[in-house]
Amino acid sequence: MLYAIMKAATAVVCGLLFRLEGRGAENVPKTGPVLVVTNHSSVLDPPAVGALVPRPLYYLAKAELFRIPLFGRLIHALHARPVRRDAADPTALRTALRVLEGGGALLVFPEATRQPEGRLGRGRPGAGMLALLSGAPVVPAYVSGTGRAWPKGRRLPRPAKVRVHFGKPLHFDWRPERDRKEQYAAASHGMMAAIATLMDGAK
Repeated sequence: MLYAIMKAATAVVCGLLFRLEGRGAENVPKTGPVLVVTNHSSVLDPPAVGALVPRPLYYLAKAELFRIPLFGRLIHALHARPVRRDAADPTALRTALRVLEGGGALLVFPEATRQPEGRLGRGRPGAGMLALLSGAPVVPAYVSGTGRAWPKGRRLPRPAKVRVHFGKPLHFDWRPERDRKEQYAAASHGMMAAIATLMDGAK
């Protein structure tokens, strides 16, 4: 109930402040496990994507946020789960896999950290690992405008047009004869290539 209320409120706020617009959200399966992967420019990315995806969305957030009194409890109630960014985090991986194995939708940023608006970083192998271990379809998305609305280092957001473009689902098949780390990296690279294609189409 809290998630539904906050999602509706977020959609209204994002619509008023950022004229939030989505395209291709029908590409996100309405049921079953799905990994939604996007570029990452701002703290606005999770609420912007979550407001448009037609189902509850889980996501990973840096562990430091959960230490903030009340705020940490709030984002946990809104389906955020902690992940350590300074080292491999097997607990976060198991949590993410449980979400997918339970038929949930999970938002992941393959770059793992924010990039300047309009630029894409290198995809980390963790996103590819999740896709291959879970077997879940992967829906790429490109978010534009959030880096202008609330860039890293700015204390408060400012009005800016925000758009989210969702692409067709991708499927990555596990091949036991190939090196697993190479497969993880190749899958993450494929995700970023799909996001780059959406970025080019959004210009």
